[in-house]
Amino acid sequence: MDGAQASSAGEETHRAGALRVAQVSCDAPDPITAISDQLGPGPFALVCLFASPRADFVGLNRDAAGAFGKADVLACTTAGELGRHGYEEGQIIAVAFPSALFTAVCYAIDQLDQLDTQAVIDDLIQRRMALNHRAGVMPSEFSVLMVDGLSLQEENLTSVLASGMGAMPLFGGSTGDGTNFTTTWLGLNGKIRRNAALLALVRSRCPVKVFTVDHLVPTEIRMVVTAADPARRIVTEINAEPAAVEYARLLGKDPNQLDTFTFAAHPVVVRLGDTHHVRSIKKVEDDGSLVFFSAIDEGMVLTLAEHQDMARHLDAALTKLGKDRVPEQILGFDCLLRRIEAGQFQQTRAISDILTRHRVVGFNTYGEQFGALHVNQTLTGVAFYAPDEE
Repeated sequence: MDGAQASSAGEETHRAGALRVAQVSCDAPDPITAISDQLGPGPFALVCLFASPRADFVGLNRDAAGAFGKADVLACTTAGELGRHGYEEGQIIAVAFPSALFTAVCYAIDQLDQLDTQAVIDDLIQRRMALNHRAGVMPSEFSVLMVDGLSLQEENLTSVLASGMGAMPLFGGSTGDGTNFTTTWLGLNGKIRRNAALLALVRSRCPVKVFTVDHLVPTEIRMVVTAADPARRIVTEINAEPAAVEYARLLGKDPNQLDTFTFAAHPVVVRLGDTHHVRSIKKVEDDGSLVFFSAIDEGMVLTLAEHQDMARHLDAALTKLGKDRVPEQILGFDCLLRRIEAGQFQQTRAISDILTRHRVVGFNTYGEQFGALHVNQTLTGVAFYAPDEE
């Protein structure tokens, strides 16, 4: 098979199933035209663009506005992409929802640090009603959230949205900037945003399952946050000792050697109800404090977690989604720390092969949303199944 045939075969594979998927390099001369050619004819209810931070995000959004008919176009920057070959870099992934199978209502929530809670809930309820009116007999529903991964507002936002979401499942991802943690961007129909979130409320003829998976198991080693700045997600003391020093001591490591790889390999979890949720560490500051990816507070009890084999666990979890019927596709938001861990333990190729085999597309995040929770170090998403016969 020559290069042209291989490219064509890859495009046809991505056109099969409930969704249409396209992928182009972020430095392609005309990425939107290439994406449009790969997606094929619409009409589409919604198009999502997951773009490497190396892409010309402004130009991409400008050219995408109106390029897919009446479809809303949601875009965000990533910490890595999930594409044809699993983990990808320097790519733009496009996921299109055909109007024959999907109806969507999409909008932006701006100024996340100044949310009017009741106004957000009222607006959400009105838009859900509008979706129900437009969707007719489409039986399945879910919502997709993309939120500024540097806003520090994910917990507050998901808590507010949950109050107006009703039974509609929500999942989402925090936008990324590779491993730079400097600037992330979102775009809706050509307008660029920061300190904002994009929400798509979706109804579908396809059965769907919203899910979240992680491969972490709590140990018996616990610690208490004794001093923190919750607004900035900073812990200054653990067990009444400088946070980085105490965390390193519990690991048996030198605090001067703490880095992103250490944090990915040695996460901490917090118990919420009957389950544990990861509170991943982003970095250590010069003063020895620890900056977290998600909510943290004084008095919180943290537990060190250990890893199951990530590749084996992921394959089993995705296979379980096909226990009764195999998903046609999966839209997934995968934490950057999982990708870092995969590289650290030489599992990048194995994870990529599993993602490809289960037809997972999406992007790497700075955190994930699942219902009312903002979580870390998970793969969170939605599986799409073939429509039931009418």
